[in-house]
Amino acid sequence: MNIGILCYPTYGGSGVIATELGKALAVKGHTIHFISYNQPVRLDTFNENIYFHEVRFNNYPLFKFPPYETVLTSKIVDVVKNHNLDVLHVHYAIPHAAAAAMAKNILKKIGIEIKVVTTLHGTDITLVGKDKSFEPVVSHSLFESDVVTAVSNSLKNETHKYFNYDGKINVVPNFIDFQRFNKQPKDHFKKMIAPNNEKVIIHTSNFRRVKRVFDVLEVFRKIAKEIPAKMLFIGDGPERNMLEKECMSCDLCRDITFLGKQEAVEEILSIADLFIIPSETESFGLAALEAMACEVPVISTNTGGLKEVNIDGVTGFTSDVGDTAKMAKDALHILKEENLAQFKSLAKMHSLKYKLDTILPIYERLYQ
Repeated sequence: MNIGILCYPTYGGSGVIATELGKALAVKGHTIHFISYNQPVRLDTFNENIYFHEVRFNNYPLFKFPPYETVLTSKIVDVVKNHNLDVLHVHYAIPHAAAAAMAKNILKKIGIEIKVVTTLHGTDITLVGKDKSFEPVVSHSLFESDVVTAVSNSLKNETHKYFNYDGKINVVPNFIDFQRFNKQPKDHFKKMIAPNNEKVIIHTSNFRRVKRVFDVLEVFRKIAKEIPAKMLFIGDGPERNMLEKECMSCDLCRDITFLGKQEAVEEILSIADLFIIPSETESFGLAALEAMACEVPVISTNTGGLKEVNIDGVTGFTSDVGDTAKMAKDALHILKEENLAQFKSLAKMHSLKYKLDTILPIYERLYQ
């Protein structure tokens, strides 16, 4: 099939999943056309079945903000017409599903039919959903889609709650490429981070307020009072500078390292003993799943899709948002030598349910 994929090209979960899905489909012989304003960061390998179409727009003095959605719609129409696409798979409701709905109607008027699959990833519903000014556009986009999917049951339920959409929503979870996320610890790296065999704890995110990175620091403070430990922060974002300043003001600065954005996050996860994700909301929790695939148990909140990914008492523990005391207590329980190996094993075992080979055929059936 000829499949168009619309996604954000950044490190965010929706862009990563969309890109990895497209790459896997191309390996299976489908022709994939990525449509975005930049080449997706995970589009790092050459495949003769993959094409990238850049959405370019000019800044006109007339517009205070560039009319990206309009330019995106025109690019969709152009790619569908010139490359005979069968299906558009759009990731994220705003602006991709809205642009696809408009393009679909334009193409219909010139005798071209295109089917649209819309995948909802999270903040396109949980944040946009709280802004009523977007509701009519998102609801219309969902009704114009031929298939709607969500990455968790929690997100499915929130979509029905916030939007005027009563159609079917297929739950198709995110996935892991186990050829990449496979625990292969580099002993020299572990020795460099934890020279005295300290426990290694990791958090990775975009450092937005919703990720509650200061809760990570508070949990680590409590852990470090009890056992020798090192903390690695991976990623970048608006809260990072304030977090670094907070770290400098405490006695644990020497035990905390900020690694910034890392493409090969699996190599860092491979040396970890624990992963902390105390988010205010997560519609799925892909970062947690990636950690579990590398045999790293998880401390998380119990919001959204996290409790579907991180099984309380099995792959780690879940807590109410902001309950750093419980998170630290649970973390110390996991990190006990008599407990850690079992938690690591169960985390890996559970993550195998999210194999790419399992999820890919689901999407192919939806396309058909």
